[in-house]
Amino acid sequence: MRFGVVTLFPEMFSAITEYGISSRAVKQGLIDLSCWNPRDFTTDKHRTVDDKPYGGGPGMLMKTEPLVAAIGAARQSFETQARKSGKSEKAKTIYLSPQGKPLTQIAVEQMATGPDLVLVCGRYQGIDTRVLDSVIDEEWSLGDFVLSGGEVAAMALIDALIRLQPGALGDEDSALQDSFSGGLLHWPEYTRPSDYEGATVPEVLLSGDHQAIAQWRMKQSLGATWLKRPDLLASKELNDQQRRLLDEFIQEYNLADGDQR
Repeated sequence: MRFGVVTLFPEMFSAITEYGISSRAVKQGLIDLSCWNPRDFTTDKHRTVDDKPYGGGPGMLMKTEPLVAAIGAARQSFETQARKSGKSEKAKTIYLSPQGKPLTQIAVEQMATGPDLVLVCGRYQGIDTRVLDSVIDEEWSLGDFVLSGGEVAAMALIDALIRLQPGALGDEDSALQDSFSGGLLHWPEYTRPSDYEGATVPEVLLSGDHQAIAQWRMKQSLGATWLKRPDLLASKELNDQQRRLLDEFIQEYNLADGDQR
């Protein structure tokens, strides 16, 4: 998968290319990441990339011409590479913005099997609405909060997409067990020592009974979602076994809560 990032701060993306799982994916050629800086497309001696908004008010906007030129260059590069490789699908241009649709695991999974992406990182107060209307295909947000720019959001999206690329993880089942992958949160995890300051690992995890462990994990996954993200359960249709396990968890939780009072 290929990513073209339009950003005023390409140096920030060394966090993706130089560290961890994402760095390994880059070095193995599983993904390709290139950056396009609007500053390189300015025409004045000061390389100006911001401008005042019409109507006044605080803050500045990204200057339209260099931004559009950088996006165009990124898209053109992808189209040239696509022709050479015989692909017909054009890259999709995404703007990272607090006004975008909330990014979810389902959306990430769909993107992972879709076209290459040009990710536009806003700065200052944002970008001209006409740029949104003319060259942006989709607008996505990490959540209902504001960042100083779109770079952190773009890196989060890239990292999430890398995890879903074949060969990116040491164990291919890891991504399938991530939180949200099945519409539920992940179950609690434990590692050595088995007794840590009086808190012990659940016996079932030490039993070697894989069927019992799988059932325990499903119950805990349902329970964690019920406790922390009931909105996810409201939109998920549970089968009979999942409903039974959730009812058991709730009953056990209420009993334990009553014992502590």
